[in-house]
Amino acid sequence: MKAFRTIEISDADGAGLRYVTVKSAALGARADMTVFAPREAIARHDVPLVILLHGVYGSHWAWAHQGRAHETLQRLVTVGDVPPMALAMPSDGLWGDGSGYLRHPTQDFESWIVNEVPIATAMALPCVSASSKHFVSGLSMGGFGALRLGAKYPHRFAGASGHSSITEFEQLKLFIEEDLASYGAPAEDRSVLETILRNRDRLPPLRFDCGASDLLIEQNRALHRMLNEERVRHVYEEFPGAHEWPYWRKHVEETFRFFGKLCSAQS
Repeated sequence: MKAFRTIEISDADGAGLRYVTVKSAALGARADMTVFAPREAIARHDVPLVILLHGVYGSHWAWAHQGRAHETLQRLVTVGDVPPMALAMPSDGLWGDGSGYLRHPTQDFESWIVNEVPIATAMALPCVSASSKHFVSGLSMGGFGALRLGAKYPHRFAGASGHSSITEFEQLKLFIEEDLASYGAPAEDRSVLETILRNRDRLPPLRFDCGASDLLIEQNRALHRMLNEERVRHVYEEFPGAHEWPYWRKHVEETFRFFGKLCSAQS
């Protein structure tokens, strides 16, 4: 594995979380992430890795300290509902209100997630290796990133999942103050649907869900409808709830169960 010029890794805190800062070549700057391995994973090798992407305004601590994702995963692993999996919860690169996990003219936030986060995680968690299966999920802007990157890099990701996902780049303007033109986003990276269709013959398993009271519910329903029309296999679910942490905190469990089944089916 290619090492970073610099990397700082904390000891595990009382919850088992570790905090990592690396000098990212993709970003030309330092970048942060939070990682976690359930107790049952620590002595294992090649443990599957789930990358969780946060939404606008957030950072690497959001999924742990607001979403309690590590607690949910530990509970599911302890009772045997999912196999041991590790978590990487990176920042999006901290550009503006949200980078979109896209390639910008001077910084590649996509490469940070796809190429660098798995390497940094393996350096912080010995149970993760270059042979580990990788999965990606996220909420809102992170759902956009997860579904798009999962479809764009099927050779890297064994499954992708989104919660309350932005489905088209232009929907970012509902949340951010930056001019969308300032992203310099390539045309081919602006649509979850188009990315999926472009790679439809080699897609990893996909799922996404949305709250019935979410401001993005119609956009998620439209994506589901268009995927059905194109006969693209996927899982779509709706639950009560809005665009808020109580919803994501509860339904990240569906993502872990989905990835857990894929681990069992692919082993």
